[in-house]
Amino acid sequence: MNAPAQGDGTLTGPALRTVFIALMLGMFLAALDQTIVAVALPKIVGDLGALNHISWVVTSYLLASTISTPIYGKLGDMYGRKPVFLVAILIFLAGSMLAGLSQAMAELIGFRALQGIGAGGVMTLATAGVADLVPPRERGRYQGYIQLTFLLASLTGPLLGGLFVDHLSWRWAFYVNVPIGALALALLSVYLPAGAQRREARIDWPGAALLAGTVVAIMLVATWGGSQYAWGSAQIVGLIAAALILFAAFLVRERSAAEPVLPLRLFGNRVFTVVAAGAFAATLSLFAAIVFLPVFLQLVTGASATGSGLLTLPLLLASAVTTVGAGRVMTRTGRYKIFPVIGLAAMSAGLLLFSTLGPSSSRATAALFMVVFGAGFGLVTQILMVAIQNAVSPREIGTATAAANLFRALGGSVGVAIYGAVFAAGLRHWLPLELHGRTPGGITAGGIQDTPGRIHALAPAVQHGIAGAVGNSLQDVFLVAAPIALAGCLIVLLLPEHPLRGREQAPPHPAPKPDNASQERVAA
Repeated sequence: MNAPAQGDGTLTGPALRTVFIALMLGMFLAALDQTIVAVALPKIVGDLGALNHISWVVTSYLLASTISTPIYGKLGDMYGRKPVFLVAILIFLAGSMLAGLSQAMAELIGFRALQGIGAGGVMTLATAGVADLVPPRERGRYQGYIQLTFLLASLTGPLLGGLFVDHLSWRWAFYVNVPIGALALALLSVYLPAGAQRREARIDWPGAALLAGTVVAIMLVATWGGSQYAWGSAQIVGLIAAALILFAAFLVRERSAAEPVLPLRLFGNRVFTVVAAGAFAATLSLFAAIVFLPVFLQLVTGASATGSGLLTLPLLLASAVTTVGAGRVMTRTGRYKIFPVIGLAAMSAGLLLFSTLGPSSSRATAALFMVVFGAGFGLVTQILMVAIQNAVSPREIGTATAAANLFRALGGSVGVAIYGAVFAAGLRHWLPLELHGRTPGGITAGGIQDTPGRIHALAPAVQHGIAGAVGNSLQDVFLVAAPIALAGCLIVLLLPEHPLRGREQAPPHPAPKPDNASQERVAA
């Protein structure tokens, strides 16, 4: 059974609301599992052991979701988004249940990778699915809700993880996905329109494998560089070389593939290149806030894990207001370029304000700065997604959306690595100064972020010293992130602004003919 749709495939009224709620549920779960497990890691180690492999519980999920993103986008364009979306949800639910049942660390890591394979499809197809449901003129508001759902999940993941660990079991961080995901699956099965399908070509699996290898190498460099291995080590240098070789092979393959997983001609589209670069910079900047503001609130102001989650609500609420407002204005006027320009400028200003926070700063001051940053972020990502979907042919919306999401995912991974290295370097400098050359109780620069409970149990004078060191180190993190957001602002100034179509308007360009070898060559 499919929901009644208009002649152009879009939905209205209760049918649209029902499908959209299901899309948001799927996005929430996939994004939630990026962060909900972090709080549960100590308990997981206590039950399953293998402390030396604990980071892979998070890394396996991120790697799998990132490398599967472009593949799902292409599959959705080729075979219709509904069947591919349903398969992605089923894979995610299977991975969630099996992860919760894991009896060994190797099992958990493997099932987390299975979860990630499903999550890559859920996040990509939820975003691309909006393009199937509403015309470009009305997408800003709906894409904004999707983006807000992603942000909400990212901020509340640690909070929910802490509640499950404290009152149930770490396994519920995975089990919680099953009933919610099953509801989303049921709603989409019944109400999501089947959409157009085309089966005249096969996906470029060699190209997909080369792209996956490239992404894995890049993410491992970002994850391991400067932490597990020195930047000049054989492991990191080897990974960088592998990334370059795989990427070169990928480019050669995509120039001749009949149905490339990431058509190189997209990079000749100025909207696509600007959106990809802008989304990368915006997500790179975002992760400085959503990862390290809770660190400030817990280690500098003394908030609990639950309290730090609640104290970040100003950021979320500000994003909600500007997301909805920008979407409505864009629907009414058809104009959109000004929003990401202002948004990234505000994000840069917010990060500069964050860099002034310290042990003497009040939570009210931090909340005010969060409003500035959150209001800016609400104007950026969903607008960029609408721009890219409006600029490509309908048959490539999934591929282009997935490619933009790939750059966003890489931005998040690279951001966490960069800021983590800056934070650790700052702690190595400031801790000895604040604590007069010693770090009591086994507290080290590398582990301080994961031990707030132990820090709160130390003597008040020691806590004050650690708070000062953390505050100074976080200032460096935000000072690094601020110019990245400003660079993103300068990038989106180059964004061409094409008129957004309404329900009665046809696409501005006819859909291109099926790919062939000659079409895949990039003009010099």
